[in-house]
Amino acid sequence: MNTWLEILLYVQIALSGVCLYRIIRGPTIPDRMVAIDIFGILVVGVCAIISILTGKKFIVDIGIAWIILSFIGTLTLAKYLSGKKLNE
Repeated sequence: MNTWLEILLYVQIALSGVCLYRIIRGPTIPDRMVAIDIFGILVVGVCAIISILTGKKFIVDIGIAWIILSFIGTLTLAKYLSGKKLNE
């Protein structure tokens, strides 16, 4: 079972590299926003797999904190791109 998890870990790391490429070279801002969201989801998946492989439960907490910050950042960027102020 650990070999499947290791394969999944490497696949998610490779997909994270693809998302980083899209974040850096994205043709438009919305493309970059979507890539940042997907990157956040992949990081949480990597944290979950590493937590299972190592047996350390605190790594899941790191993933949860990452996804909360990613969600807040996405909301903030979407509001900024829509032309509204942050307090509206």
